[in-house]
Amino acid sequence: MACPYVRAYRAISVRARHGVPEGTPWYAHTNLMPYDPNKHHRRSIRVKGYDYSKPGWYYVTVCTNDRKFLFGEVVREQMRTSKLGDIAGECWNEIPKHFPRAALDVSIVMPNHLHGIIILSEDLLAVQARHGVPRREPRPGVFAQPVAGSLGVIVAQFKQAVTRRANLPERIWHRNYYEHIISNDRELDRIREYICTNPLRWRYDVENPEFKGEAADDIEELLDAEDDEL
Repeated sequence: MACPYVRAYRAISVRARHGVPEGTPWYAHTNLMPYDPNKHHRRSIRVKGYDYSKPGWYYVTVCTNDRKFLFGEVVREQMRTSKLGDIAGECWNEIPKHFPRAALDVSIVMPNHLHGIIILSEDLLAVQARHGVPRREPRPGVFAQPVAGSLGVIVAQFKQAVTRRANLPERIWHRNYYEHIISNDRELDRIREYICTNPLRWRYDVENPEFKGEAADDIEELLDAEDDEL
């Protein structure tokens, strides 16, 4: 799903940059955090023992191998996708065709990563329960065990679909992915804003190899921040 909020947040960004004293970085008046190299790196925070096939809203980031700019470039705060970036976007939008339980909220393709929200419904679970189909549950002590219809399987098959369709000799994807279980409307609103305004924040994105460390645009910091800090 394309971002319906981009124009509004672009206007907010412009007002923010023009509303600060001369010589003051505009990011000082937004939700960009001081850079800490020990904290601001994309990491897996998979919850041990959690069933990622459960109904819920999940924020996902998948990155390219070695953070290479394979999907396009940001020009004047707008993302211009390459052919491979278009393929990645197309395959992402096709996820519900292959996983009937899955629906998509906002998403965006960036030069070396993709952000998106995946919603898993309980339809399949209800069908399985009615027909007495045994469900494969994660076993205690077994981490990252693939479960049919789970978030991990969806992301893995999305990556495979892009790789097959692109048919390139080089490796496209970083082996892992980042996820966050969205727990309330406040988190959902902040994550949607983060996704939709990503091109505006690209200069300070922790996934941008050209980032020089003046400030960090980090989703975990954003989610942890109090309202009056933003």
